[in-house]
Amino acid sequence: MQIDETDRALITLLEENARLPVAVLARQMGLARTTVQARLDRLETSGAVQGYAVQLSDQLRPALRATVLVSIEPRSGPTVLARLKTLHEVRRVHTTSGRWDLVVIVEAATTEALDDVLDRIGEAKGVKGSESLIHLATKLRRDR
Repeated sequence: MQIDETDRALITLLEENARLPVAVLARQMGLARTTVQARLDRLETSGAVQGYAVQLSDQLRPALRATVLVSIEPRSGPTVLARLKTLHEVRRVHTTSGRWDLVVIVEAATTEALDDVLDRIGEAKGVKGSESLIHLATKLRRDR
């Protein structure tokens, strides 16, 4: 699907506030409401826009966040990923190139819960090693 500058402008507005009514989006873009609705429908139908999500304030999110860099044994990716999927505190897992094989994003309510999930990640069959980076403060946030 081709996305033009008008589509990009619409996506930018939706990234800032996905709850804006189509009429408000149209007014801000200087377009007819039906034009914006048609573009939005096309973006959704094509899969370019795959959904809308709630973004919780930091007050409602677990108090502690960490990035865990994980090194795994050859051919153990599916086993390690299956284990990570069972851990509720694991929010995202990314594969990566370089020294570490996986980047795991973890959220926990307490230091004890964080310590426990880090232990469970390290004990997973196929994990060679890990390094944890505890997030202290968010200085810039751009959610997509």
